[in-house]
Amino acid sequence: MPITPTHINYYHVCHRKLWLFHHGVRMEGGSEQVYEGKLTGELSYPERAAKYTELELPGAKIDYYDPASRTVHEVKHSNKVEKAHIAQVKYYLYLLERAGIPEPKGLLEYPRLKKREAVIWKKDDRAQVEQWVDKVEAIVALDTPPEVINHRICKSCSYYDFCYTE
Repeated sequence: MPITPTHINYYHVCHRKLWLFHHGVRMEGGSEQVYEGKLTGELSYPERAAKYTELELPGAKIDYYDPASRTVHEVKHSNKVEKAHIAQVKYYLYLLERAGIPEPKGLLEYPRLKKREAVIWKKDDRAQVEQWVDKVEAIVALDTPPEVINHRICKSCSYYDFCYTE
């Protein structure tokens, strides 16, 4: 399985979640949090499908890409793990740069919060993203999942029952 933007996001949230996801343990399907996030993306900007392009890259699909401004639009339900969201968008920008798109840009959108954040691709970002990829590959290569992190974010995670039920 290739490294995807979801891998990069999970790397910044929880290494156990990353490992489980990579190894086919999918808990997102029944998660109310994930469902709410999906609805936020679909209902907040109904004109998006006509306005922007869906773009497929090796290992990634960008739902809303503006080719005129070379901008990825990424919609999120909450900014609780904003660092992970920024990393995910940086990975999209990395993939775009590798595909020959010069100076790609990203825009994180939190419609419920009425907040937008620009994600700018800088030259030194490439090395940082490649480090993330190396670390993701090392984690998913482990024979067993990393230990639970027992962090407050765990309570809203779709993997909570899996990790904390004995």
